[in-house]
Amino acid sequence: MFKTILVPVDLGEVEAAKAAIDKAVELAKNSGGSLRLIYVRAIVPVTYMEFMPPAFDEEQQGQADAKLAEVAAGVALPAERVSTAVRLGSVYAEVLDEAEQTGADLIVVGSHRPTMATYLLGSNASTIVRHARCSVLVVRA
Repeated sequence: MFKTILVPVDLGEVEAAKAAIDKAVELAKNSGGSLRLIYVRAIVPVTYMEFMPPAFDEEQQGQADAKLAEVAAGVALPAERVSTAVRLGSVYAEVLDEAEQTGADLIVVGSHRPTMATYLLGSNASTIVRHARCSVLVVRA
């Protein structure tokens, strides 16, 4: 049924993604599919870059890669069926691009209960749902 399942993870709130990861693992086990975890790093505004150490970007990338690998190691699937990606940019755009690039058949997104800010500004989950070319499952945390 689902060959490639993509799960966005916020490394600042890994517990919030747990419900989505658990549901994705269940679906992957039932369909023999694989799981791809993605974390999207925020772009630091150019005006702040002069205050950053020279290796800031590489350090941030390395830390994100290591932390996402830790999350992946805790997934209850064989290691060959779990992969990770750390990208830089806006969350929904990078998640949608990763889904296209990997041929994902399903994106499993964790979502919090909506707040007033979410209603006014929109959320990554709702944007992913509206623009994804594959199926999207939203799991309430």
